[in-house]
Amino acid sequence: MKKEDIPQDLSSLGKITKEICYATDPSGNYVTELSQGWDIKIAALDIAWQDIRDRMEAARKKVLNNEASPLLFFMERGLMDIAMVAGYTGFWKWQVKNHMKPVPFKKLPDKKLRRYAEIFNISVEDLKNMNVYED
Repeated sequence: MKKEDIPQDLSSLGKITKEICYATDPSGNYVTELSQGWDIKIAALDIAWQDIRDRMEAARKKVLNNEASPLLFFMERGLMDIAMVAGYTGFWKWQVKNHMKPVPFKKLPDKKLRRYAEIFNISVEDLKNMNVYED
């Protein structure tokens, strides 16, 4: 690809970061150039983010229907899985899985809830009530 042909299609990530691409200059030498993105990549990212939003909404509904604890919602929101949460909190994976159930979650002492709240960067009260404050 020639330097002048590098796509510069602005995406939501293009406002935050740029990607280095390799191209050839007029002399045929390889050079690096920054790209804001290109349509195909933008479409793929949009699909991925929509999937994340869908998973968050499904988790939110499970919590509201008392099928899961708020922990599930915040895990989806933080793009975390059970192993990752266990690693950050120091709980065993089986404990995290158990805490994702409404009844055991409601019985957790504040000390344990604080460990979860810290990794999601929220308060214990927000964790309990599934409060989300967008930036």
